Amino acid sequence: MASETVTPRFGANYVPSAGWFYSWLDYDGDAVRRDFADLAGMGLDHVRVFPVWPWIQPNRAIIREQAIADLLDTIDAAAEHGLSVAVDLIQGHLSSFDFLPSWVLTWHKSSLFEDSTVRDGLTAYVEAVAGAVATKPNVFAITLGNEVNNLWPDSSTTPEASTAWAQELLTTVKKAAPDVLALHSVFDDAWYKGDHPFHPADAVDLGDLTTVHSWVFNGVSRVDGPLGPATLTHADYLIELAKSLDPQRPVWLQEIGVPGPDIPVDLQAEFTRRTVETVLPNPALYGVTWWSSHDIDRRLLDFPDREYDLGLFTVDHQRKPAAQALADVIAEVRANGVLPQEAGTLTGPINLRTEPERRAEVAPGSEFHLQWVDARSNGPVRIALP
Repeated sequence: MASETVTPRFGANYVPSAGWFYSWLDYDGDAVRRDFADLAGMGLDHVRVFPVWPWIQPNRAIIREQAIADLLDTIDAAAEHGLSVAVDLIQGHLSSFDFLPSWVLTWHKSSLFEDSTVRDGLTAYVEAVAGAVATKPNVFAITLGNEVNNLWPDSSTTPEASTAWAQELLTTVKKAAPDVLALHSVFDDAWYKGDHPFHPADAVDLGDLTTVHSWVFNGVSRVDGPLGPATLTHADYLIELAKSLDPQRPVWLQEIGVPGPDIPVDLQAEFTRRTVETVLPNPALYGVTWWSSHDIDRRLLDFPDREYDLGLFTVDHQRKPAAQALADVIAEVRANGVLPQEAGTLTGPINLRTEPERRAEVAPGSEFHLQWVDARSNGPVRIALP
């Protein structure tokens, strides 16, 4: 019997065109709606939004109702444009900056992951925000935070503490928002760095589905350049690593983008099209969410240079070539679906669940990674545990 076509979700990580995330401090619902009109016009179906933790909970005893009201208006604005919403809670880390409330800093300096007082404050924050956004029918997911493992080593932790922290807060999310996906998000040091205190098993076992973030500046672009097979298949490789730990669990490609100088401007449209087309046939794929919706205004200072130009749109709402390439792929998928393809299998050198200290053996440029890339040139390749 022929396989049925599938249609994954497509969205954008929402970076406001006016004022970046500082715009939460001086909220403008009309500006948000203008941004969402850009995204809906591409055919996207969702956005991932990022309220900033210390601006909602500036004191451990204060949850600012106006800040939550602004977040709820953003969610309503998305609904007006036919977009569903994923909300990230602990920001935490955004575009190379960390945002932490003063009550965990200076002479209060404490670990987010190990200090019980901070955990109590975080639990109150997570409960309040998750409960509020769950009242909106277009909210489909709540993620603990954006790449929370970026907050280590500034906040000390151990693998055991990292697991317990995420389990506790995910339980809080599910109690406050039982009908919404509760998710745990980490960047790929959790998959590739042997001494990293966030483990691959947590990315796969905790929460309702797995999220992966594919950034080719992690070293993979140095393997074979901006349009080489290792670079173009990195997102699919991460999905396969996740699937090796749980073949039945969906994987959300929650972040992927075109960072310069790794992907030069004149190649960004082709990178976008070919990378997305590579992951689409993967039966585990839940969706693709582009980083990011809009560029950062260069009048804002001190960002790493690559962060300014990651948007699908410029700050004055001009659709960029990568956005057009993505829109074209979406239109094709909406019209025809995606037919899963037959796949080969390659057995990995390590068990990521039981041997996390050996993660470097599957990192970009490793012997196994290069074997997988070579095999992937002939079609999809599953990764099996040894």
